[in-house]
Amino acid sequence: MSDGEGVDRRGFLLKAGFAGALALGIGSATIQSMPGRERGPVTIDPRTYARPRAQGDPVGQAGQVRPVAATTPRPGTPFRGTVTQLTPFRDPLPTMATARGDRFGGVDNLTIRMRPNFVRLHSQLPPTKIWGFDGRFPGPIIEARRGKPLRVTWTNELTGPYPLPVVEILFDENADPYQWDVPGREGVAPRADVAALPGWTSVHLHGHFSDGGSDGWAEDAVLAGRSQLVEYRNDQPATTLWYHDHAMHITRWNVMSGLLGMYILRDDEEASLRLPSGDREVPLLICDRNFDTDDKNRLTGTMLHKTTVMSTDPLRQVRSFAGPYTLVNGAIWPFKDVEPDWYRFRMANASNTRPYVVQAVTEDGKPLPPNTIFVIGSDAGLLGAPVDVAGGFSLAASERADVLIDFRALAGKKVLLRNIDYDPGPWPDFLQFRVAQRGRQSGFRLPRTLARSFTRVTEKQPVEAERMVMLTPVGVSHARLWEMQKIEAPPGPFPIDGIVQLKEQDGSVTTWKRMAYQWTDPTQYTVKAGSWERWRFVNLDWSGWPHPMHIHVCAFQPVKRGFYNIDGFQFIDLPGGGIGGGTTTPVFWERSEPVAPDQAGWKDVVNVAAGESVDVVAKFADVTGKFVYHCHMLEHEDMSMMRPFLVQPKEVIAIAKSMAHELPPTAGGGHGH
Repeated sequence: MSDGEGVDRRGFLLKAGFAGALALGIGSATIQSMPGRERGPVTIDPRTYARPRAQGDPVGQAGQVRPVAATTPRPGTPFRGTVTQLTPFRDPLPTMATARGDRFGGVDNLTIRMRPNFVRLHSQLPPTKIWGFDGRFPGPIIEARRGKPLRVTWTNELTGPYPLPVVEILFDENADPYQWDVPGREGVAPRADVAALPGWTSVHLHGHFSDGGSDGWAEDAVLAGRSQLVEYRNDQPATTLWYHDHAMHITRWNVMSGLLGMYILRDDEEASLRLPSGDREVPLLICDRNFDTDDKNRLTGTMLHKTTVMSTDPLRQVRSFAGPYTLVNGAIWPFKDVEPDWYRFRMANASNTRPYVVQAVTEDGKPLPPNTIFVIGSDAGLLGAPVDVAGGFSLAASERADVLIDFRALAGKKVLLRNIDYDPGPWPDFLQFRVAQRGRQSGFRLPRTLARSFTRVTEKQPVEAERMVMLTPVGVSHARLWEMQKIEAPPGPFPIDGIVQLKEQDGSVTTWKRMAYQWTDPTQYTVKAGSWERWRFVNLDWSGWPHPMHIHVCAFQPVKRGFYNIDGFQFIDLPGGGIGGGTTTPVFWERSEPVAPDQAGWKDVVNVAAGESVDVVAKFADVTGKFVYHCHMLEHEDMSMMRPFLVQPKEVIAIAKSMAHELPPTAGGGHGH
């Protein structure tokens, strides 16, 4: 599924639809789709189905986030009233339960049961049925320490009806407000095939360096009455991780039903900084949701996965889920009482799709002054030094941010966390801090240096392999991951299905051939355990939410960002039927962009905006097995925007080469063994 196929960020359906594009004959020159085949009739411009590209631009450097309105209602519409049957900032921020392993047999052991339960997500909302870890939403925070392995038994006790009704509503461009910004099913019956789903789960600890048997392979899910046994080695720096269901095809619904929680890994280096702790260290698990209504339009408390069908011809296109209610730690729009002192907030975006650009503002909407809010860590650990983010910071789906806020100059005031992304939903303020007039002082002082072990990786880092992955446009097909191999340019004429040419910064033109893109295509990449690799993601889409790309069992740093003019990429109507894609003329480099300071640390998720190219240098863990990389928009992941790769010991790869086994390539982009 896509993040809004055929719509802009507020959902405007472009009048030129799929069939209309073909009727207009856009790019109607006769073309060749594959060498030696008969010529095909038409090329299809991806922009026919696109949102404005500017709305996919990245955040940029800290302090330079583009300002947006707090809400974007249609003129004259009581926009917020549709979702404020629930009073914002009425309920306190919940404190999530904590779970730690018990020592047994020389190793820590922990059992967590996935089971149904009813929980209250807002005091004005009836109880909500969830599937949760230990029956909680979110699940308990698992605390672990570096160097101390933890064995977890994830026991599936999920019986009874599936807790989440799933509906798909036909898009109504006259709806006011738009359908995804309001609760209720609009009279549409829930999908019977989803209602019939059993409790089938595979738990993945996101960002952890787990061997293949413990990573939560999507197809290795278990049914009720069974358990998934894993060992987490915890051999990586202190950071904030999160765990969630990863079952093949149904991750988006299982996670929305409540199967998610946080995992905090601590170490000595972090402890030496004496960061705010105890009640001054606050985990924040953020996600958006929607709810069903009764025949009187009252909220029932039942969570609802409602998506909008934007087009049915020639391909059924469904906008990815985004909901009007933001929950923090399982409460809708909560408040948190704080004292005028330093606090540490471990933030994780557990939304299916919605990106956040988080800014702290005063009650009158003014950003906090400089030297008040800092990012000190990203997905995979602490930064080298604090980064002032008064202008806001990115928190895409599955990204984490370790944040310090100094409330000392804000005594007696209220501070809001606000989503200033270009589509923040109908109520962008999602957490309110109420600062007391006075309170005890911890004496904390912001350190100039954080992780002394941190080293900024550069483009000159030697690597074992280079990979090229292209993200295809949404339109006449779902977004895909094309794994590409560099080749000599064919004689043409262009476009040729699966062939993409890039004109680089230095003016040179490179030609790339698609080697795989379906989930079921043969595995192309074999990584040497413990090695360095460089991965390049190029987004060929004209518009849309950025794709948050996640690679399992590694930590990486973005080393290069920039934008291509992707006008040259076209869909191709293949003569034998079906739709292909390729470049008519090379897509060409337009501009470079700096890596934002808060994004320049160790990460496992990187946003790739429309037209953007992002290079990351990854250090793979010394683990082995079969793993995946994917877009972390859960609807995209479930629709096969996910590909496998192998990690093996270098000695095994060498033996395999000597025996001429047909293993997937170890060189970049499919360059042989």
